[in-house]
Amino acid sequence: MPDRESPSQVGERIERLLEEVRAMSSPPAWQRIDELIRTILQLYGSALANVVEIASNAGPAGEDLLSRFTADGVIASLLILHGLHPEDFAARVRKALIQVRPYLGSHGGDVELLEADAATGVVRLRMAGSCESCPSSTITVKLAVEGAIKELAPELTTIEVEGLEPAAPPAHNGLLDHAPRWTPLKDAPRVAPGTMVIGQIDGARILFCRVGKALYAYRDNCAVCAKEICFGTLRETVLTCPSCGHRYDVHRAGRSLENGEVHLDPVPLLEDDAGIRIALAGAPA
Repeated sequence: MPDRESPSQVGERIERLLEEVRAMSSPPAWQRIDELIRTILQLYGSALANVVEIASNAGPAGEDLLSRFTADGVIASLLILHGLHPEDFAARVRKALIQVRPYLGSHGGDVELLEADAATGVVRLRMAGSCESCPSSTITVKLAVEGAIKELAPELTTIEVEGLEPAAPPAHNGLLDHAPRWTPLKDAPRVAPGTMVIGQIDGARILFCRVGKALYAYRDNCAVCAKEICFGTLRETVLTCPSCGHRYDVHRAGRSLENGEVHLDPVPLLEDDAGIRIALAGAPA
């Protein structure tokens, strides 16, 4: 298994391999393979059920062990697969939103959970703050929320955002032109407070800027003159284009101070103890 592969990526790879095996096998052979896989899953499921039962009956020490199980992404994904996770779908969605709220707050926004339907995997949200009225920001925040929920609740099928018309995110040099996923930056830029650093991510120029403790990422183009903005000035939360002088508030999803309908193109970014992750496009199917 490749290093640092997430449970969702492993699941996708298994699905692709199974499809290849199905295409290469005759129906009788595939039926035997399918039965073999289901039997193995039943065996692992029974073993996991016994582990959870033993831990559940072990008092405080067992409760701590269960908590450590659910905190491990691989173990948690297997518990979900076999219906053994101690937290239901809605509880895991709420936990995911708690984790992502600092990011939303750094962009002057928030999110409210309206519904988490375990039967369909549909989550309904309502955006608030600057996320509510800026289409690009809403897409960015939706990706951040979706990535966080997928990690804790892989049963997620759809996120519906109240008041947001469904639209595909724009394609930009490989960013967000296919289903996005959170990608760790191995050589993450060091950005001091009040400064900006330019980085090349899959051929795209990405501008990283830090205001206080919050780190933001934008495509390195002015929304008015389309020229590079990395040589501009950053004073508090205001980023000024060096070519046309247009000003943007990086705290409010890059919204123009002169025209509220104009904004920079934000790149979804999460920074935590694990490092910096941005939402890059997945490889085309």
